[in-house]
Amino acid sequence: MSRPPTPPASPVAPADTTLAPVQRPPAARSEAQVVRDLLPFLKPFTGRIALALALVIAGKLTNLAVPMLMKKLVDGLTLGASHLVLVLPVALLIAYGASRLSVTLFTELRQVVFARVMARVSRKVTLQVFRHLHALSLRFHLARRTGGVARDVERGGSAISDLLDWTLYTILPTILEVALVTAVLVWAYDWVFAAITLVTLAAYVAFTFSITEWRTRYYRASVEADTHANERAVDSLLNYETVKYFGNEEHEARRYDENLIHLEDAQVMSRKTLAVLNLGQTSIVAIGVTAMMWRAAAGVVAGTMTIGDLVLVNAYLLQLSAPLNLLGMMYREVKAAFTNLERLFGLLDERQDVQDSAGAIVLHTEQPRVSFEHVRFAYDVRREILQDVSFTIPPGGNVAVVGHSGSGKSTLARLLYRFYDVDSGQIVVTARDGVPRDIRHYTQASVRAAIAIVPQDTVLFNDTIYYNILYGRPAATTAEVEQAARAAHIHDLIVSLPDGYQSQVGERGLKLSGGEKQRVAIARALLKNPAILIFDEATSALDSQSEKAIQAELNRIAVGRTTLTIAHRLSTVMDADEILVMDAGRIVERGSHARLLSLQGHYAQMWRLQQQQQRLEVAATSPLPEIAGD
Repeated sequence: MSRPPTPPASPVAPADTTLAPVQRPPAARSEAQVVRDLLPFLKPFTGRIALALALVIAGKLTNLAVPMLMKKLVDGLTLGASHLVLVLPVALLIAYGASRLSVTLFTELRQVVFARVMARVSRKVTLQVFRHLHALSLRFHLARRTGGVARDVERGGSAISDLLDWTLYTILPTILEVALVTAVLVWAYDWVFAAITLVTLAAYVAFTFSITEWRTRYYRASVEADTHANERAVDSLLNYETVKYFGNEEHEARRYDENLIHLEDAQVMSRKTLAVLNLGQTSIVAIGVTAMMWRAAAGVVAGTMTIGDLVLVNAYLLQLSAPLNLLGMMYREVKAAFTNLERLFGLLDERQDVQDSAGAIVLHTEQPRVSFEHVRFAYDVRREILQDVSFTIPPGGNVAVVGHSGSGKSTLARLLYRFYDVDSGQIVVTARDGVPRDIRHYTQASVRAAIAIVPQDTVLFNDTIYYNILYGRPAATTAEVEQAARAAHIHDLIVSLPDGYQSQVGERGLKLSGGEKQRVAIARALLKNPAILIFDEATSALDSQSEKAIQAELNRIAVGRTTLTIAHRLSTVMDADEILVMDAGRIVERGSHARLLSLQGHYAQMWRLQQQQQRLEVAATSPLPEIAGD
């Protein structure tokens, strides 16, 4: 297969827009709002969550018993060595081992019970965002940065698991454990131990939260820099051929590096502030442990406490210090998860410009009548694209639209597909029941199911040729796919390839030439078997010989279908029932090919120019006449 010698075009950029809408940043929301948005997804798993929490509590209670058993074991060993006494340490040793095993058992059981919740909720939220992105209007997708949106979805999906894991099963159990240990110290000894513990914890938490809040700004900066860097990388790689055409590899690398520099600076500051956090946390814990051990050692010397009591106090402090050492990381991860979820749910806040009305019905039709009635439309309020456009495509008829680039031709197709709603006027479709209705009274899904388009710029999925044709109707059989390929005159080419229909087309179909992609698009539209056909410069990428063959096939398949043909080459629309000539968003001429030529207006001028260009092309490809010798 040959590769097209032209730069790849954007798959969605409209020909009629000059001012692209500015993408709005995701709306800011509080952490409480993020939690409220997440709760509906957790509700179906209330039972699992409760069971997992019960296992966590059981694990913490078991963990609380371990130092107590250690105290009894130490005190028992100091009583003597008689055979009566030796029974007690053996029982305690068994109990001690069982307790430690139980702690691990309850922790792992919690992981098993809760694993499905984290995975399922992450999947459901990510899937809802994915569906919402597809439901958004073309206006949003013209402004979005693919790489940035992909990174927001990726980070948001993983943040759900992080948030649930850290909050439900790390932070809350740690708070519970602190409360239990404090209660035990007050009950078994005196309030000084509890006071030292609480003062240490209060200082630790206050320091950790204040420093982590300070550090969060650097995390947010790194997230922004990472998103922008990914946007730049994806945009550059998608336009790989254009980069190579102009030799701008270094230019792209410099632009990418600009974002990486910001990412590097944010990450360095994050590492530096982490060192400050760790040093402060360690200092606070060391002071608290020293004070507790001093108090316990004084009690042993005074005879009010045993060696076992000293071991118990030390064990409890060490037991608390382990999760507390992670408190800064916990808090940072939770803040990071909230930040990422805020951006993820921010995508769900994006408004759908085109929505089904409350009483929308399903469009059932075979040969509908389509009428544009006084339609006005603008992508940007500062520049109107369509101005009072009215025409009708009769049932099974073919209306062609011609005009210079930017005249509004392709916008007609986008409005018919309801990628946008008209600003004024209406598009009326008369369905099988014979009742004419505004297209906004039908569901978007049923309207689009009734239409197939062969676009000027065909973008294919990075999959096989078979998959890209099958995309027109995923439930179709192999025989139907091959039949559609034959009708599009591409079957013979496909079977001549080493992998046949399983040949990969590459990113956006770049392994195929422009003409080959166009034929795949025609086959895909044929397989859909629509009631309404739109040909948007359907043969623009074909040579003259192929164009004639394909045009004859397009004329055949258009019979019996309501067809809108958008064309630049006037020779492809000569047989249309009516030809509309557009200029600056208005219909300036209409009629048959012969009538428009007789008017000697815009259409006749375009026809003369194209005929002259065609004669020049024929002359350029004709062999030079031989010069006779003497």
